[in-house]
Amino acid sequence: MTDPNNNNAFDSDDTEVVDEGNRSILMDIISQLSKGGDLHRITLPTFVLEPRSMLERITDFMSHPEIIIKANQLEDPVERFVAVTQYFLSGWHIKPKGVKKPYNPILGEQFRSRWTFADGTEAFYVAEQVSHHPPISAYYYASPENNIRIIGDLKPKSKFLGNSAATLMQGEIKVSFTNRPGEDYFITMPNVYARGILFGTMLMELGDVASVKCPKLDLACSLEFKVKGYFGGTYNSIAGKIKRISTGEALYEISGKWSDEIYITKKGNKEIFFDAKTAKIHPKIVAPEEEQEANESRRLWSKLTAALKVNNQPLATEEKSKIEDAQRAKRAREEPGGVHLLRYFESKGDNYEIKLKDLSSDPQEAKKQIAEFVFNTPVPSA
Repeated sequence: MTDPNNNNAFDSDDTEVVDEGNRSILMDIISQLSKGGDLHRITLPTFVLEPRSMLERITDFMSHPEIIIKANQLEDPVERFVAVTQYFLSGWHIKPKGVKKPYNPILGEQFRSRWTFADGTEAFYVAEQVSHHPPISAYYYASPENNIRIIGDLKPKSKFLGNSAATLMQGEIKVSFTNRPGEDYFITMPNVYARGILFGTMLMELGDVASVKCPKLDLACSLEFKVKGYFGGTYNSIAGKIKRISTGEALYEISGKWSDEIYITKKGNKEIFFDAKTAKIHPKIVAPEEEQEANESRRLWSKLTAALKVNNQPLATEEKSKIEDAQRAKRAREEPGGVHLLRYFESKGDNYEIKLKDLSSDPQEAKKQIAEFVFNTPVPSA
């Protein structure tokens, strides 16, 4: 932080100084767009890429599993809701230096991982790119021994806004405690803004309103991710309230910075809710690239990732183009009338549901079923 006592200070990790050559590349790309234009169909230069896929980026929200595991152990329903809100807020601080975006997953791409915990319990995760136009990522996380199930879809929509670009983070996360039937928590996300893409210092901000709601508990939290105003305000700040849905009664207030310390206040008593500076990331376990299938994220993008890590932008551009060209050729072969068969998910109206059904009520047996499903489900054939 440039000055901890200055509310206008920003974290240097959030900013990036773009040299004139790269700036001119961005301006050439943006010249193809009108204000409000969709950026998704534009091929972005490699110097703006974070070296991992969006399907892996989603696992940042599983980086502090102790929060969501503890939430289900709380008997007080309000305290459970507060802990689920804390879980949601714990995933935003994990980010690369500068202004970077993850790879856009290709259709059929997948990412699989698992976690082991100190008490011997485990969790499993699978994500699949279920649509290319529009881009939709579906994901599933489960820890049956801890009675936790998370399913969601991400439908990012990118827009050019002049000197900024916005990624509108559409989609919904549903967190469920399987030992508490009907207690589902529905979460929406803030939007992401890249500022200064034409002139000035490039800066990443989260903005607009996210929410956590649990209709069964009659509780909701509205969280405003504040962008800094031109003449005032501060970077990375949040403000929110946890309320009773039926009466509007405010139970807690949330404040602070999503990249630093977040506070929660009840009846004037203010305490730290989450501290990004001291939080320890729980490592995920991912198969070595040589053991992964061809369409798994790390193996699929491995050559691009290797080029980015040594800052070889020409090679990175070449490797990125190879994957994108192969994707376009595949779509051309399948169209018209071609149908992409999903491996792990199925469409349910506007959302996606996991194909895994009839889980055992026995946690150990359910764990075996989930592990078998995530790691051994056969590739669908036409």
